[in-house]
Amino acid sequence: MDSWPVPGKSDKFKPMGYQVIARKYRPQKFSDVIGQEHVIRTLKNAISTGRIAHAYLFAGPRGTGKTTLARIFSKALNCSDGPNADFDEQDEFCRDIAEGTCLDVIEIDGASNNGVDQIRDLRETVQYSPNSARFKIYIIDEVHMLSTQAFNALLKTLEEPPAHVKFMMATTEPDKILPTILSRCQRFDLTSIPVEKIAAHLGDIARQENIHIEEAALQAIARSADGGMRDAESTLDQLISFCGDTIQEQEVLGMFGLAGRDQIIGIADAVLQANATAALTHLDQLVRSGKDLTRLLADLLNHFRNVLVYSISQGNSALLTISESELPHIHRQASSATSHQLSRIIETIADFESRLKQFSSRKIAIELCLVRAIESRQSIDLNHVLEIIRKLQNGEPLDIPVAVIAPTTAISTPVLDNPHKTEAGQAKPAPIEAPKKSQAAPEVVPPVPSAPPATSGPVPSTIPQPEPAAPAPKSEPATRTKTPTQPTPVEAIQWEKLIQTAGTQSAFLRAALEKAHLSRMSERTLVIGMDPAIVSMMALANTPKNVKAIKAALKDQGFSKMDVEFVEEPHPSGTAPELPSLDAPPPANTTRNSGPQTEKRESPEPEPIQPVRMDPEEFKNDPLIREALEIFKGQIVDVRRLDN
Repeated sequence: MDSWPVPGKSDKFKPMGYQVIARKYRPQKFSDVIGQEHVIRTLKNAISTGRIAHAYLFAGPRGTGKTTLARIFSKALNCSDGPNADFDEQDEFCRDIAEGTCLDVIEIDGASNNGVDQIRDLRETVQYSPNSARFKIYIIDEVHMLSTQAFNALLKTLEEPPAHVKFMMATTEPDKILPTILSRCQRFDLTSIPVEKIAAHLGDIARQENIHIEEAALQAIARSADGGMRDAESTLDQLISFCGDTIQEQEVLGMFGLAGRDQIIGIADAVLQANATAALTHLDQLVRSGKDLTRLLADLLNHFRNVLVYSISQGNSALLTISESELPHIHRQASSATSHQLSRIIETIADFESRLKQFSSRKIAIELCLVRAIESRQSIDLNHVLEIIRKLQNGEPLDIPVAVIAPTTAISTPVLDNPHKTEAGQAKPAPIEAPKKSQAAPEVVPPVPSAPPATSGPVPSTIPQPEPAAPAPKSEPATRTKTPTQPTPVEAIQWEKLIQTAGTQSAFLRAALEKAHLSRMSERTLVIGMDPAIVSMMALANTPKNVKAIKAALKDQGFSKMDVEFVEEPHPSGTAPELPSLDAPPPANTTRNSGPQTEKRESPEPEPIQPVRMDPEEFKNDPLIREALEIFKGQIVDVRRLDN
């Protein structure tokens, strides 16, 4: 019984009459290869100059043209008028190589011929001359699958083959190949093919096949191919069988579980607008329609990458992998967020993408990812916080954008929950000229000037006092009330010099001593008084590190082995000092009390302040920094000095 129809009697079934698109449109010459121009140029130059090596390695992702380039290179070497890069496709040798019938071009599958015995057989056959062609060429596909013994057996032949033998190897994992093999080959790394080139090539194929396909559908196929042309062609072949002569985007998205560009843009808009409800609603719709959630995170990551690159490059669309219809959306979203906010969103999505397998429910994981991305959109960089604090201390106008100070109104609620901060901010506004644009977010900006440096007069008793970081035993009330013996005139201490010397070790200590005063002095103890208005600074100043700095300054003046005490007592002048500003230099002409007497200080040129080494613990205990951390709900990650 015949299994095939008799030729001439029936044309309904023709054996081997159909070729899949990936084989039918496989490149047959160098000009047909797409996206690998750097490799083609090198191979052509090697042929034209006669510098043809004995071994080549083509490495790259699947479907990018590794084996195809090896075949085309074989045609160029073995064509009748070769070696010639511009060979005739109808040449006898070229046609035999394309059909796989050339006896001198041997293709070996490294996955199924990976043993040492097969390589030994190869070593024996390389000694024979070509049957009819110029070169005997061995194309070893998936060469990384060879065993270590097979690689070692190939080493000597690969390094010094006969003049008529050429080796061409292809692999998707070059890291698995022995270094001794790699050193004997000329390596070419093929790259993933850009989305726009894949879409354009698929459009050409569709026109030749009389298929009507939407541009959005071509973009969807190209995105799903991950840079592989063969995958894209196989997908198009499958869609033609499924959809017929007309292919629409929704059919592509439904078949492969992809999210549409409008859906991706909608989720991105919700994240950038801090609209968690809209983001979760979009996600729920995608889940109900059966979309691939793993692919969704990858698409979101790529989309925000395009927005970030567009923002940083100031609108250079050449760096993006998008279609023309997406460009207006990219421009709009890049204008609504800073590069810092976009980078934080990308970091959040990338982190969840790497940990997606750890979650039992992918939907819950992506919901959490979107919420975290919105929170990271609202975060404020510590450098911006420090810049705001520095400008407030120096009395400079806040020319920082409102988006930096208050990106959304969501973080304004905890600021107004503390009645003490609001009362202090209303009773004693800072003498700083705030910009007009900061009026758009009054609920966030006013608490910042209400920090201690901007107040004047006594501090209201309602302000909570910070707890001492490391209270010294000498700061107990019993110790402070001890009466020193053998009094010594306080005029013996050069108070200004002590401030300058001890202040080089700590900016905070310098500011505290500027507002303190000499109380009394005995033979072994120096007592420093601090007015009740600034008593909150006493616990922070009376630390072992600061006391050590004061003792060192006393030793420079000839007072060695002196103890230092801090006590709470009114200022002798009767006027309560203000809390100091750490970075602002002291006024040129001020009245300072040294002990019981009052003297008027001259106004010489202020000495330059030496660089200060910032201690993280001391920096954290500063009242102004405590206030900033509470306002912005942040934490200290790093401490760096900001030069004015």
